Amino acid sequence: MTYEFQNPEQAVINDYLKKAKTIAIVGLSAREETAAYGVAKVLQEAGYKIIPVNPRAAGSQILGEAVYASLQDVPVHIDIVDVFRRSEFLADVARDFIETDADVFWAQLGLQSREAEEVLQTAGRDKIVMNRCLKIEYRQLD
Repeated sequence: MTYEFQNPEQAVINDYLKKAKTIAIVGLSAREETAAYGVAKVLQEAGYKIIPVNPRAAGSQILGEAVYASLQDVPVHIDIVDVFRRSEFLADVARDFIETDADVFWAQLGLQSREAEEVLQTAGRDKIVMNRCLKIEYRQLD
């Protein structure tokens, strides 16, 4: 039996996007051809503050924003953590996430992890979206 994460209702997902101002993007690189870069650019142009999180690019800038090595290094409150790491790495990102005061854990389209869900829920963090594209969800807002 395959694992299928149950996302919150659409109204809840829309609410996350409407309330968010700051979105950390884990796995964002400066490679313009990547999905992460395209999503970050659209969200930035829509008025969200984008915070790139990528240990290999830490200290540089992507889309004009300083890149941080980890979520714990980000000096401001994060509303949504958007994860562009393969599913097997989601639990590690979830462990980093619960060490911050970030609000919503969001795994991009095609990504989900039972272990990550368990890590988050055990820590009492239940604002979780998986296997959904932040850019697509944003564009569908009314």
